[in-house]
Amino acid sequence: MRANATVTYAIIGLLIGALAGYLTRPESAEIKIGPVQIEVTGKGIDRGGGDLTSSQLQHVLLVGLIGGLIGVGFGFMVDRGKFKV
Repeated sequence: MRANATVTYAIIGLLIGALAGYLTRPESAEIKIGPVQIEVTGKGIDRGGGDLTSSQLQHVLLVGLIGGLIGVGFGFMVDRGKFKV
């Protein structure tokens, strides 16, 4: 049984987008002092490990969503016969 191309490419797009977002996440540092939380984001790509900050997570999710939308569009075109895969 053949899977729906739109769903398949949407999942592939989400995974590739999330990976790309994770690999290109910006540098970020969180400082928590009592109830005050300060987050600083740099311009470079984060090379270190550690936990994801909220801005880094937003970056990963946004790039993943864009990848998923591209995957849905490509899968829709494959289903309609515009592309042969």
